[in-house]
Amino acid sequence: MAAFSVRDLSFTYPGEQAPVLRNISLEIPEGGITLICGASGSGKSTLLRRLKTCLADHGEQTGQVLFFSKPLDEVSEAEQARRIGFVLQHPDDQIVTDKVFHELAFGPESLGWEQNKMRLAVGEMASFFGISELFMKNVAELSGGQKQLLNLASAAVMHPDVLILDEPTSQLDPIAAADFLAALRKLNDELGMTVILTEHRLEEALPMADMLAVLDNGRLAAFDKPQNAVMQIKNSPIFESMPTPVKVFAALDGAGEAPLTVRQGRAFISSLPRSEGVKSMPSDTAAGESALTLRECWFRYERKSEDVLRGLSLELRRGEIFSLVGGNGSGKSTSVGVISGRLRPYRGKVISHGARIAALPQDPRELLARSTVREELEEMKAPPEEVGRVVDLLGLSDILERHPFDISGGEQQRTALAKALLTNPDVLLLDEPTKGFDGAMKKRLGDIILKLRASGKTVFIVSHDIEFAAEYSDRCALLFRGEIITQSAPREFFSGNYFYTTAAAKLGRGLVPGAVLCREVIECLKKSPDGR
Repeated sequence: MAAFSVRDLSFTYPGEQAPVLRNISLEIPEGGITLICGASGSGKSTLLRRLKTCLADHGEQTGQVLFFSKPLDEVSEAEQARRIGFVLQHPDDQIVTDKVFHELAFGPESLGWEQNKMRLAVGEMASFFGISELFMKNVAELSGGQKQLLNLASAAVMHPDVLILDEPTSQLDPIAAADFLAALRKLNDELGMTVILTEHRLEEALPMADMLAVLDNGRLAAFDKPQNAVMQIKNSPIFESMPTPVKVFAALDGAGEAPLTVRQGRAFISSLPRSEGVKSMPSDTAAGESALTLRECWFRYERKSEDVLRGLSLELRRGEIFSLVGGNGSGKSTSVGVISGRLRPYRGKVISHGARIAALPQDPRELLARSTVREELEEMKAPPEEVGRVVDLLGLSDILERHPFDISGGEQQRTALAKALLTNPDVLLLDEPTKGFDGAMKKRLGDIILKLRASGKTVFIVSHDIEFAAEYSDRCALLFRGEIITQSAPREFFSGNYFYTTAAAKLGRGLVPGAVLCREVIECLKKSPDGR
């Protein structure tokens, strides 16, 4: 039986002429994991919200959604609350209480569960997810990864038939994201829970899916087993978002089923002639003028709390792209706050050398407060021709009259970035800038920051997107417990790591020496003797 049957579904937001969903029809199987992907603004989040009436946006809908063969609008909100769990993209949007145990109990309490049943369910779920040690903590003390795991546990404690997740790993570091998806798989394997999720980070999400749905401009471009679906869209722009093993397989005209995992990808390239690898090893960029300097900066959020930054020192050079990576809670976003001047260290100095600084926060909604995207941009008081240039640069023309909170997460990110660029900064701080971006939009962003570098601007990136950092950075650094423990040029940095490294580096380890980028793996294998 299908958990959801979507039949000829179209949806248009109020005041819009073009529908965001166009005649979508699919059967989501009970007990499986269905992954939905697509370009930013393709309708993924809108589709998910149509699967639970209390979250559905206002607008004009045609077609029908069935929940276990029953029209969804005939299923009471109480029954939907019990049977359909939902995990939002932003962890803080879903948390409503102060303590971890209160948050776990909130749903059962709201539904009037009796005490013993509720205590058993809460204790069982805390143990299941390995968060028992967090049980008595304040929610505010949790990292982003811990909050998202708590949201998952809080949804699962209701024992729903279906669990829906909208970009659940977008704010998680690679290790936390892998742990989260492993917990999700455990729910599916051991409890038989139907899982439906959207993701842009497909390296780990795609291999665990039973079915893959691909949206393209509101239409269903493919719906099949992942191994088949990925090859049906290889000529589509969204293919750029596919995992590295898939792209390598397609580029080398592989036969049979596409490899989805690094292990499967290594098996494929092991069958090809051995590559000599990357011969030229780019060195670090030449030292240039200092654009901004941090000297021994210490910072804590409260007087008696633990230090978040512990003597952080770094120098940003004019005309360079510097990327800072590290786990959730390591202090990356705090470093952005200190550099921007929003946070003041209690010890140490930030020397700006008179540079104009602009920052894109991790949550772009912090910069959005107007009625339309156009008003957001006009607020910056930039010349009209400059506004027009930035609109074209970031592809915002189609959403100028939309409310900033009615657009997708990726579109919000682009709008906030546009506002930052319109200040014409000397130093641009980007906190998780690729969050919500598909592969094509990441490339566009990469081209933008390369142009900024060419014009002498400095770009400081805090990111969990290892692939993006490796592709576009001049220097990369790893932040651990509030201090930088290593920094170097991307090739040296990522080739020596096991976890904070690219999928291409994992794929090519020992087979394509020195490769850290997908295109490098492809180029090297194509150049191999008798290579394809």
